[in-house]
Amino acid sequence: MAQTTEGKVLNRPDLETIRQAHERIKPYIHRTPVLTSAAVDEMCGATIFFKCENLQKVGAFKARGACNAVFSLDEETASRGVVTHSSGNHAAALAFAAALRGIPAHIVMPSNSPAVKKAAVRGYGGMITECEPTLADREATAERVIEKTGAELIHPFDDYRIIAAQASAAIELVEDVGELDFILAPVGGGGLISGTALAVHYLDMPSKVIACEPENADDAYRSFHEGHIVPMENPSTVADGLRTQLSDKTFDIIRNFVDDIVPVTEEEIVEAMRTIWERMKIIIEPSSAVPVAAVQFGKIAAHGKRVGIILSGGNVDLGNLPF
Repeated sequence: MAQTTEGKVLNRPDLETIRQAHERIKPYIHRTPVLTSAAVDEMCGATIFFKCENLQKVGAFKARGACNAVFSLDEETASRGVVTHSSGNHAAALAFAAALRGIPAHIVMPSNSPAVKKAAVRGYGGMITECEPTLADREATAERVIEKTGAELIHPFDDYRIIAAQASAAIELVEDVGELDFILAPVGGGGLISGTALAVHYLDMPSKVIACEPENADDAYRSFHEGHIVPMENPSTVADGLRTQLSDKTFDIIRNFVDDIVPVTEEEIVEAMRTIWERMKIIIEPSSAVPVAAVQFGKIAAHGKRVGIILSGGNVDLGNLPF
């Protein structure tokens, strides 16, 4: 257990819970490949292993957490359906998981969510309710849906069922490539980096876990250094998946198990995204490019090191590319 700064007792997922989540979701997800690029290694001066969650079901790591949460529900709860609020990837992932189980998925999405992500939700059978692009309106709209339907809230990251399953990406990465000096992942709400940090901690690996964040949405960086959650204020970043702020659960894990948080600029994000598209011939979204930028532009001491990067997703509006 752990105490937050607000004094709440939190029960972090243990290794057994993470292993159980991994087993539960295996029938429904891809074990995504780990790719390398000699050209990118030379450019960055490091040996980099890319865990390609951009090739995951629904195009993002979010499929892991959503499947674990949905398939953890008892039959009575599941029959009422699930609800979430999300800017995109978790929304699609929850609709996907709900469709696999044959239950309703009610998805609250900000009106400015990318069209490609709205289309994905509808494609999986999710029922979208749009709201204003503020956290308060997202939460209030989700509460109204719950009152009307009785559906179970599956929060995008403030849920240990989600965090436990997101840890499985790092476990697979280490199983496939062995010991790493650094493991990097983007941070928005913190579900992925929290799971990654717990996996490294429980497996007793020497890897430093580095969260990477846009400078224009650097609430996690500021929270990490100030010792309490600093609210998000009007984030404006091309990395649309990272516009959310931390929760009690994710902040607790980050402050205890993440080694550092590294901000990068908008220009660096776009350039790193372009690097991966051009050099590796794979599609990543801007959020995935954030940790790439941290290595490419020397934000961490990665020279000569073995670096794992979790490419979190590949859902991009091809009609609105940033380069």
